[in-house]
Amino acid sequence: MSNKLVLIDGNSIIYRAFFALPLLNNDKGVYTNAVYGFTTMLLRMIEEEKPTHMLVAFDAGKTTFRHETYKEYKGGRQKTPPELSEQFPLLKEVLDAFSITHYELDNYEADDIIGTLSKKVEKDDWEVTIISGDKDLLQLVSDRVTVNLTKKGISEVEKYTPDFVLEKMEITQEQIIDLKALMGDNSDNIPGVPGVGEKTAVKLLKQFDTLENVYEHLDEVSGKKLKEKLANHKEEAFMSKKLVTINRSSPITIEPDDVKYNGYAHDKVRAVFTELGFQSLLTRIQGTKENNTESGYQQAPIDFSVMDEVNEEMFTGEEALIVELLEENYHQAAIQGFSIVNNKAAFFLPTDVALQSDLFKAWLEDSSKKKYVFDAKKTLVSLLRAGVHIKGIAFDMLLASYLINPSENNHDIPAISHRFGRTDVYMDEEVYGKGAKLKLPEQSVFAEHIVRKATMLYELRPQMEKQLKENEQYELFKELEMPLALILGEMEHTGVLVDTKRLEEMRIDLKNRLAELEEEVHALAGEPFNLNSPKQLGPILFEKLGLPVIKKTKTGYSTAADVLEQLQDEHEIIPKLLLYRQLGKLQSTYIEGLLKVVDEKTNKIHTRFNQALTQTGRLSSIEPNLQNIPIRLEEGRKIRQAFIPAEEGWVMFAADYSQIELRVLAHIAGDEKLMAAFKQQADIHTQTAMDVFHVDKGEVTANMRRQAKAVNFGIVYGISDYGLSQNLGITRKGAKQFIDRYFESYPGVKTYMEEIVQEAKHQGYVSTIMNRRRYLPDITSRNFNQRSFAERTAMNTPIQGSAADIIKKAMIDLHEKLKKEQLQARILLQVHDELILEAPQSEIETLKEIVPAIMENTVELNVPLKVDYAYGDSWFDAK
Repeated sequence: MSNKLVLIDGNSIIYRAFFALPLLNNDKGVYTNAVYGFTTMLLRMIEEEKPTHMLVAFDAGKTTFRHETYKEYKGGRQKTPPELSEQFPLLKEVLDAFSITHYELDNYEADDIIGTLSKKVEKDDWEVTIISGDKDLLQLVSDRVTVNLTKKGISEVEKYTPDFVLEKMEITQEQIIDLKALMGDNSDNIPGVPGVGEKTAVKLLKQFDTLENVYEHLDEVSGKKLKEKLANHKEEAFMSKKLVTINRSSPITIEPDDVKYNGYAHDKVRAVFTELGFQSLLTRIQGTKENNTESGYQQAPIDFSVMDEVNEEMFTGEEALIVELLEENYHQAAIQGFSIVNNKAAFFLPTDVALQSDLFKAWLEDSSKKKYVFDAKKTLVSLLRAGVHIKGIAFDMLLASYLINPSENNHDIPAISHRFGRTDVYMDEEVYGKGAKLKLPEQSVFAEHIVRKATMLYELRPQMEKQLKENEQYELFKELEMPLALILGEMEHTGVLVDTKRLEEMRIDLKNRLAELEEEVHALAGEPFNLNSPKQLGPILFEKLGLPVIKKTKTGYSTAADVLEQLQDEHEIIPKLLLYRQLGKLQSTYIEGLLKVVDEKTNKIHTRFNQALTQTGRLSSIEPNLQNIPIRLEEGRKIRQAFIPAEEGWVMFAADYSQIELRVLAHIAGDEKLMAAFKQQADIHTQTAMDVFHVDKGEVTANMRRQAKAVNFGIVYGISDYGLSQNLGITRKGAKQFIDRYFESYPGVKTYMEEIVQEAKHQGYVSTIMNRRRYLPDITSRNFNQRSFAERTAMNTPIQGSAADIIKKAMIDLHEKLKKEQLQARILLQVHDELILEAPQSEIETLKEIVPAIMENTVELNVPLKVDYAYGDSWFDAK
């Protein structure tokens, strides 16, 4: 293999990374964005270039030999931001972990080090790649030397070879020095010839070849003014050439053999990545299976037994358990195998061996035997489908990881392990494949894989529990999320019955309604056309009907929903088009979507609640998403008619919190006026309208209340004057006055908003009333949009997250109460701030007392919680 030397201009790349990325810091408050960007580039470069030798060169200081020629060299540069300065030592720690040599030389720049070392190896036919953001280094390009110049921050590079230099710049690499001498360089304060830009300089060099020839043939230069500029600034031009010329004979004390690169030791890199909080990069370095220094994995051998029967020796009373499924939807997926790991041994159990063993099933159902699992809800449901009700779950790795790192989007066992610096388990897709290639490997490979998962689960549990305790989140984990997971599992397994006949009737009704609307739109347009085609709709609206053009796209007129909404009052065709789209989405997404996921055997829908997804702690659901069934349209609300009780003589019972987020805001902000309104059971929107518009209750109009409602809920989400103006259709000035009057009326809310943002900037996160955290790395970003979003998130998360905590606790309390009272009623669904139950008609009077009492008293706030309830033959009727 030929030698390949990669030389990196350290100062150039770290500067570009710093200004390309938002100002991130880790959980210790240390700024890391520049190091993160540099390291990302470094990993990509190692993969692509496969160097045998490497060096990162740094500038040694502010003063170099060039200052002897020109004292103002690099003068006028802004001082390095302290947020960047403090990252240089961190970058050198990263380079040391990667076993990459870094070097600096007093009185010289990184360019000179790079130029000298590249010259030393170039004559020996080494291949050299230089990485920088500085065009000065293009003078080093040759047949053996390629310069990769960064563009778009550091995510992309252009590779400059002699041919590419000529093609791109119309001059040769040897002429780069003369180009810079003529045009100067503002960034380095190199004067050049004032008034000569790049185009003029290139033109001169194409005619005269060198700077020296330009001046030897000055009389032949066309243009009187240009000739005068060149004549008057000859001294500056030649001084500039001296300044930009890289010294390729610098007195460096390193030789090519000193910069050999043999790959990196993964334990060292993992340690520094873990310390810096580079979670995504931890996953990235685990890219391949080969057990060598150039790959991602270094798995130690693991001992385990493949069992053909279950025996008592497998159980100590404290085991990690993996129930392995290949498919994501655990309501349908088959169990492929089990692994059990304890402090003595590790075991793999084939599915048939495990589930045919009474001993194994007895252990699963023994609540006195501690079991550590990954995803308690999935484990519970998959075993319930196999006829076993697991008990004794004492730890859920998925939920622990979610609480510790709520912003991470990957909480599988390999990703969690990597965040703790462990590489003992492969990613699932590397073992099973994915998509169409998903399949079970041979048993020895499969068995080892899930044993490794169970081992990681067993070994990392103490560390994760310790971190939860340090974050004051252990109670949230044990008392809220863990019990809730089991309740959600039972809800999912039970499912909710769907009247498919009713859905089919709705589908036919909607189909007919859409056909009617289509005819009405065609009549208004004066011709038939495809309503779903923007290319056909645009000309109808903006050419034939002459409606004002709001926005254009590359392909024609925009007919997006926001455009049509602005045109609603311009022509009666617009409301009909909007309704047509809304009903079309109802039919395709919801009615047809629901019919697709109804279980053929039970006629039930078994949704999956995402408990470890949102950063606020709110639950969401998939297959189907029951959180998003539209309720603004009557046709949307009627979809709930299809959700019915599973038993004869039963009814649906729905209870939801009234204005829970506003009540939480009143509690957290401690605003006396807002709290008083809730304590007096006033209509909060009417009260806000009275306070903001300075009118009596009888003078509050419907429009005043509507505006007050918009600002009430907008404040919760940190709404801006622009956002409120869009919601209410008023001017930004009017919206700002509205917000200002709101804060005058409720000064405690304004104080809370200001203080929570400062708290977030100080500690890097905000918390809910139950200590759920949300980390906000962009809260100190210099990018206005990123910082503003983080500030709004800081204001909203404690409110929305606390509301989520409250309804979760209410579910646990209500579930326990129903069991204690030995009622048949059961919780079926949670949708936003609403709980839906099914129960025998005979239990309704009891539920009318129990449910509101439990939900309203699940936590103690400074304002009362209020719950509304209703019941009926369907979810729609329970309103």
